[in-house]
Amino acid sequence: MFHYTVETTESLEQATQSLEQSLKEEKFGVLWQFDVKDTLQKKGFEFNQPFQVLEVCNPEEAQRVLSQNQLVGYFLPCKIVVYEDAGMTKIGMPKPTALIQMVEDESLNEIARDIENRMIASIDKSI
Repeated sequence: MFHYTVETTESLEQATQSLEQSLKEEKFGVLWQFDVKDTLQKKGFEFNQPFQVLEVCNPEEAQRVLSQNQLVGYFLPCKIVVYEDAGMTKIGMPKPTALIQMVEDESLNEIARDIENRMIASIDKSI
């Protein structure tokens, strides 16, 4: 699967706050938080499902992968989504190991796996 997704009974706001804290522990910061519901409604589109996109970055890791292959920049910053679905809050992300396959540079696989494991640990810790 290209993604990692978990469910929690926490509210979207609680899940997002917990996630941000656990990401900080892995030296990932939230650069930007995009409220899809709010943005679409402001543009006149009906969308009533709470849906947040968090763009997260670990500057040291970004520098490391971009120094090896600038095509990785197409995937940066990393994205984590937090949304409500069928009464549950879901937290998910595209797996860095799946994305890195697109640049066809095997030297980056280990770095992607490490980043993925740390992001998954942050998600798991937040629920």
